[in-house]
Amino acid sequence: MRLFEYVENTLALVGRPFVSAYYAINGLGKFCLFNAHLLPILFKKPIRIKEIFYEIERIGINSSAIIILTAIFIGLVQAIQIYQGFHKFGMESMMGYTIFYALGKELAPVVAALMVTSRAVSSMAAELGTMRVTEQIDAIDTLAVDSRKYLVIPKIIAATVALPILTAVFNIVANVSSFAISVVALDINPTSYLNTIRQYAEFSNYMTGLVKAGVFGFLISSIGTYCGYHASGGARGVGQATTIAVVAASVTILVADYFLASLFIILGY
Repeated sequence: MRLFEYVENTLALVGRPFVSAYYAINGLGKFCLFNAHLLPILFKKPIRIKEIFYEIERIGINSSAIIILTAIFIGLVQAIQIYQGFHKFGMESMMGYTIFYALGKELAPVVAALMVTSRAVSSMAAELGTMRVTEQIDAIDTLAVDSRKYLVIPKIIAATVALPILTAVFNIVANVSSFAISVVALDINPTSYLNTIRQYAEFSNYMTGLVKAGVFGFLISSIGTYCGYHASGGARGVGQATTIAVVAASVTILVADYFLASLFIILGY
């Protein structure tokens, strides 16, 4: 009996990664099909402008406070940490461009997307999940209204539009806070700080971050709506869908950031 249990546990241990991989690939396929089915109805009338602007307010404007707060402290930490390294080599004057570059290309879009994920994507998944398990989505479909057109597409469009705007705000606030603490607390010459930005910064340093933010907005909103739209199992299922949405969206941001950064390097940006 013990030998049988030992063999069973060993096989389970060996087979678990393959089963997990199967479910992951299966889930990815369903997610891609879900988004593919949205394309034909994306520009199909009616275009629900009111719902799109409502979602932009929820995702964008209502997230601005946490974005600004996060940007202030990211900017402060960036300045302090970079100063510690540059001070050893007497290169404090190069802090301005280094901070501008790091924020514009990487930190601003990634951190802003993570903040929106924690605040808005979790809300999307929970809202749609609750509507699914209480059969509200089924009721909408019964009334001959496409629930995906009414509930899903406005959220995806709103996140894709709002996240680049939030990233731009994040960039401005973080750079201003970095400049302020560098001049006031770290005794950096303000003219040399700004001159390095004027001399070395390029418009592409800023635009690539905004492009990343748009891609992140589309991906995280697609994940949030997909998980919520297909939730099942009552209140516990809604909680699981929300957790999966936040974790999957956060990991997707980091993975997509790597591939986008590599693509921009290949393209010369």
